[in-house]
Amino acid sequence: MNHERLLTDAEVAEFLGGLHPKTVQRMARRGGLPAYRIGKFWRYRASELDEWLRLKSTGRIARVVST
Repeated sequence: MNHERLLTDAEVAEFLGGLHPKTVQRMARRGGLPAYRIGKFWRYRASELDEWLRLKSTGRIARVVST
C-alpha cells in the first residue's frame, strides 16, 4: 500500500505560488481546495492539488469534497 505524505498549510501556500498560510486555510474551510480536517489542522495531498490545478487551468469546474 502506497501512502502519500500530507502537506501543511505552509507547504501548500508555497506550492501555490507564495500565498499566505491563512489564505490556504480559508480556501480549505470554504471548500475551495481539496483538503482534510484532522483535529484542528488542515492537511492536503499533493496529488489532489495537482489535479485541482489541472482542472482549474483547463477552465473546467472542479467540485472539491473533503472528509
